[in-house]
Amino acid sequence: MPRPNLLVSIHDIAPASAPATGRWLADLDARGVPATLLVIPGPWRGSRLSRNPDLVAELHAAEARGHELALHGWAHRAGPDGAPWRRAAARLIARGAAEFAALDEAEATSRLTVGLAELAALAIEPAGFHPPGWLASPGAYKALRRVGLRYTTSHLFVHDLITDRRHTLPALSHRPGGRGEGLAAGLMRTSAAAMARSGRSFRVALHPDDLDRPGLRATTLAVIDDALAAGYRAGTYSGLVMRGAAVAAR
Repeated sequence: MPRPNLLVSIHDIAPASAPATGRWLADLDARGVPATLLVIPGPWRGSRLSRNPDLVAELHAAEARGHELALHGWAHRAGPDGAPWRRAAARLIARGAAEFAALDEAEATSRLTVGLAELAALAIEPAGFHPPGWLASPGAYKALRRVGLRYTTSHLFVHDLITDRRHTLPALSHRPGGRGEGLAAGLMRTSAAAMARSGRSFRVALHPDDLDRPGLRATTLAVIDDALAAGYRAGTYSGLVMRGAAVAAR
C-alpha cells in the first residue's frame, strides 16, 4: 500500500512577506519537510522580487535544500479583465487576489510570459504554476500549455499539463481575519484528521498573514506533525507530478 502524500506550500512569496517566508521555512526545515514556494515576481504589496537580492538568495538556498520554487502569478491582483461573473466569483472566493480567474488566453499568456522572464533573469525556472486563489480561467489553462509549464493546481487537484492526469489532493488553508477564523481553524484540524484516518493524500497551504495569528500557526504545524506521525510522505508538487508520470509510463 503506497504511503499517502502530504504537500506543503508557502504562498505569496515576495519582498513584503520575506520575514514570514523565513519563519515558515524554519518551521518546515526543522521537521525535514520539503515545501513548494509560490513566488510572486511582480509588484505585490510593494517592490518586485528583483529588488530584493537577499530574498532571491534565500530562495536559491531553499531550493538547494530540496524545496521547490513555483510561479504564483505576476502581481497577485485581479483586474478588470474577463466576464463580470468570473470577476465577482474571484472577489468573493479569493478577496480580489485571483489574478487569473477571468483572463482570456492572450492576457494570461502575456502575464505568464512576463513572470517567467522575470524569474529566469534571477536564475529561477519553475516547473509549475499555482494560480492565486486556486482559480484559473479556461483561457489561462490554454496559456499554461502555450508557455510550457508542467503542472498547475486548483483547490482539489494537481493537474499534470503534459499527461492530463489530475491528482486528487484537497488543499487545507486558513482564512485569517473575520468572524469565521476560529471555525475554519477547527475545520482544518478535523478535515486533516479525517483524511489521515482514511489514508487520503492532502495539501497544506501556508500564508504570510497566518503568522499574525499565533493560534493559526500552531494549528497548521499540528496538522503537519500529525500527518508525519501517521506515515505521510512529505514532498513537493513537482515530485508528485513526476512520480505519477513515471508510474503511468511503465
